[in-house]
Amino acid sequence: MTPRHRVSRTAITLIKRFEGYRRKAAELPDGRWTIGHGHTQTARKGAEVSEDDAEALLIYDLIAIAHGINESVFSPLTQNQFDALTSFTFNIGLDSFNRSSVLKRLNEGALIQAACAMELWRKAEVGGERIVIDALVRRRAVEKALFLTPPGDAWVAAPSSILRPLLDLDAVDLVPRQVPAPVTASLEGEAVVVLRDEAPVSHVVAAEDETQGPSRAAAEAVTARLQTIFQEPGDEAAVEPPVHPENIPAEPHPQADFAPSPADLLTPDDLGEDDDPFILNSPPPEDESALRAPPPADDEPDEPRGPDLFDELPANDIAVDATVADGGETAAPPPPDSPAITDEPFDFLRPMAQPLPEEPRAGIIGLLTLGLVGLAFFAGGIFWATNAGTTPEGALDPRMVGWLAGLAGVGFVVVAVYLLLERLGRASERAARRR
Repeated sequence: MTPRHRVSRTAITLIKRFEGYRRKAAELPDGRWTIGHGHTQTARKGAEVSEDDAEALLIYDLIAIAHGINESVFSPLTQNQFDALTSFTFNIGLDSFNRSSVLKRLNEGALIQAACAMELWRKAEVGGERIVIDALVRRRAVEKALFLTPPGDAWVAAPSSILRPLLDLDAVDLVPRQVPAPVTASLEGEAVVVLRDEAPVSHVVAAEDETQGPSRAAAEAVTARLQTIFQEPGDEAAVEPPVHPENIPAEPHPQADFAPSPADLLTPDDLGEDDDPFILNSPPPEDESALRAPPPADDEPDEPRGPDLFDELPANDIAVDATVADGGETAAPPPPDSPAITDEPFDFLRPMAQPLPEEPRAGIIGLLTLGLVGLAFFAGGIFWATNAGTTPEGALDPRMVGWLAGLAGVGFVVVAVYLLLERLGRASERAARRR
C-alpha cells in the first residue's frame, strides 16, 4: 500500500507563482467567476479577497487534487514528484489527468517518461485558435524539473567526458514548430480578456529569382519532358523533336508515282552479253513449274521420293500416289480412321465427351414409395394427435406419439424430394452432354 502524500509549501509557492493573484472576482468566458489564485467554486460577482484568504482558498482547492492523485497513482512517489504532479493536475484538471499518458506512465513505473509526457500539455485556445502558450511552456519545464529533482543530495553523476550527449531525433516533436505566444489576462470591466502581447510570427521563406537558378532550370526540363510524354490529343505538333541529319526525309523521286506498262518492261532478248540476266521488273513466268528445283542428274542414285508439297492433293485430301523406286509398287492407302490432311494450318480432333453411366430406373420407384410413406405418416400422426383422448398419469401420451409420427413423415417427404431433384438434375446434365 502506497503512503498518502500531502501538499507541501513547495507546491503552493509554485502554483501561486504561475496562477497569479486576483483581488476582485472576474467573469470567465464560460460564465463562471474566478478570484484569488484561480479559485472558482465559491467566487461570485463583486467578491473581494486578501492574499492570505486567497492562499487559504488555494489550499482548500488542493485537498481534492491531492486526494485524486493519491487514489489514482499506484507507484511510490517522492515529495518533489507529488508536488510537481499537484501543480500539473491543478492546471489541467483532475479529469484530464486521469485520462492523460502521464498517469499511465506513472502506473507503469516509467517515471522519466511520465515527466517528459507532462510537456505535451502546453497549448491553449486563444481567440478560437489553439496555440502554444509561452507561460505554459515555462510552467511545464519547472514542473518537470521539480519532478526529476531527487530528495536530498541523491544526484546521479553523468560526466560529460564519459557520456557525451547526442542528438535525439525522436524528441523533435517536443520543440514547437512556431514561436510560443506570450499572452496576458486583463480585465475589461469585470470580464477577463486574454490578449496576445505580440502578433504571431510567420516564417516566410524568400522566393528565388524566377529568371535564373538551378531549381528553375530543373523545373523547366521536367515540364518539357512531361509535355513530350503526355500530349493532349490535339497538341502533337506543339512539341517539335530535335532535327538531326539522319531524320531529314529524302526527296521523293520524280517518277515514284509512275506505273510502268507491259510494253516498258525489259525482256531477256533486250539484254546484251554483259548485262545482268537477273531482271527485277520482268513479269513472272506463266509456267510455275519453272520455279521448281531442277530434277536430279542421271548419275545420281535414285532414292524414294515422297509426295511433293506443291502437287495438288486428291479430292479426299489424302496422299496415295507415293511410289517406291526399286519395286515400283503403289503404297497402300491409309486406314479410314487415320487423321485427314486438310488445307487448314491447324486442325485438331475434338475429344469426344464420355457419356455418363446410366443410372438404374428402379430408384425412382423407391423414392416415390418413400414419399408416399412420409405422407401417410404425416396424415396419420396429425389425425391421431388431434383425436386421441386423455390418458391417466404415468402412461404414454398418445398425442405425443401422433406428433412424433407427423414429424417423421415430414422428414421422409423432404428426403424423397431432395433425392428426386438430384436424380433429375443428373439426367438433364447427361442429356445436355449427349447433345
